[in-house]
Amino acid sequence: MKTITCYLDFISPYAYLAFESLPKSLMGVSHRMTYKPVLFAAMLKHHGQLGPAEIAGKREWTYRQVLWQAKQLGVTLAMPQSHPFNPLALLRLAVACSADGEPNRYVCETIFKHVWQGGAAADDVARLQTLTQQLVPQRSVDAPDVKDQLKANTEAAIARGVFGVPTFYVDDKVFWGLDALPMMRAYLDGDPWFDTVWDAAASTQQGVKR
Repeated sequence: MKTITCYLDFISPYAYLAFESLPKSLMGVSHRMTYKPVLFAAMLKHHGQLGPAEIAGKREWTYRQVLWQAKQLGVTLAMPQSHPFNPLALLRLAVACSADGEPNRYVCETIFKHVWQGGAAADDVARLQTLTQQLVPQRSVDAPDVKDQLKANTEAAIARGVFGVPTFYVDDKVFWGLDALPMMRAYLDGDPWFDTVWDAAASTQQGVKR
């Protein structure tokens, strides 16, 4: 049985779509899934990048694409009232819902739907209070150990080579994005392609540096 670590941030519509697609994508595969909330903005800062919603043109394309992909996948998705928003409260809530900082699927699903269904403000204080009451976290969302766990999750992800969300980590391999789910499934099924091409592709020399 393979252990798959899913790094996610509820701010990402791609993370939501991938989360909803996981059961079908992994059907028939013996696996253990662990969910690790991480702060995507910290990854962007680490790599000196802007998020897709912070780049003119790419922002509009991202929203159009995820709405189209949701339609194709049969997933209910509505853009929140504003995006991007500060996801820290939601991430800390997810972490606080378990003793080890690894929320279960129900918790993640509930928070994702809070953001990506209904079209309301994801960071609205009253809605956050209702969500917290629904999930009944084991720890206070403002507890220092909860904040530290979220930071540790993010730092550990970066150390593993994670640069975006959603990312799935299996063995020593990083699979990034919604469109990587078929690739990850092939690896889990033992596709021999990974024995020859995976490392060879990464050995390509970098030409121009900016």
